[in-house]
Amino acid sequence: MLKSVCNLISRYMGVLVVLVALVAFLWPQSFSGIRPVWISPLLGLVMFGMGLTLNPQDFKVVFMRPKDVLVGCLAQFTVMPGLAWVLCRLFDLPQELALGVILVGCCPGGTASNVITYLAKGDLALSVGMTATSTVLAPLLTPLLTWLLAGKMVDVNVVSMFVSIVQVVILPIIAGFIVRRVMPSFTSAAVGYLPALSSITIALIVGIIVAANSDKLMQGGAIIILVVILHNVCGLLLGFSIARVMGLGWKQRVAVSIEVGMQNSGLASSLATLHFAYAPLATIPGAIFSVWHNISGALMAHLYGRHAEQEQ
Repeated sequence: MLKSVCNLISRYMGVLVVLVALVAFLWPQSFSGIRPVWISPLLGLVMFGMGLTLNPQDFKVVFMRPKDVLVGCLAQFTVMPGLAWVLCRLFDLPQELALGVILVGCCPGGTASNVITYLAKGDLALSVGMTATSTVLAPLLTPLLTWLLAGKMVDVNVVSMFVSIVQVVILPIIAGFIVRRVMPSFTSAAVGYLPALSSITIALIVGIIVAANSDKLMQGGAIIILVVILHNVCGLLLGFSIARVMGLGWKQRVAVSIEVGMQNSGLASSLATLHFAYAPLATIPGAIFSVWHNISGALMAHLYGRHAEQEQ
């Protein structure tokens, strides 16, 4: 029964995130006992779960198909940061919101991308390999790209951001990887529940951010929602197009498309909370992205999956 409930939660993660966001927006007092300082530990819990699911085979694709991983990671760290910068200029976003959009664009791929790729019948091994690779590169590239694109707007402490990403992302993943090695029986028993746990945790992170900024969402909420949607949709389309131009097969194009379009937006909100507390609106784009990319991801999984079935 418990596993059935967990499978239901992970399958309808997008619905869960949307419902929690609505509750947090309409009744922010329901989250009054949960402070934004919890965001980083909660994200660390998600990353720990990711570490529990990783094994050396997941990195095998990096060495067996370096071209595929290279194409995906280059697209990840060029398309999304570039789109973020262009959209901020195009819509003349206020400084705080622009910073949040750029943070989302500079983050690595999100863990939900692996689930969506599986549902879309894409190349799951490539998706996992890209997520792992972009996450490992994130401590270096995310602060550097943020500094390049937003350094003129705000003071970006690259070293401090590097340390934060290592603490919030890399160390929990390593801890999960170690636990998997030394406690295989525990890991085998726990791994089936991890997607549901991650779904609930991500929904909680979104709820905390939305509740803390519910009044500010009323001010210019429509424009930032439009920017986030365009950021995600353009990322999905450009990821697929780049993979196609580079000669990758259909399954690989699907994996790259989803990996590029779906960001670790929880990390963006965490970094905004830790390093740009004087700009509270910078957390908003990450929260909205977390809600929207689960909706678009489910839609793309359906479209890609249906195409794959028709080709069989």
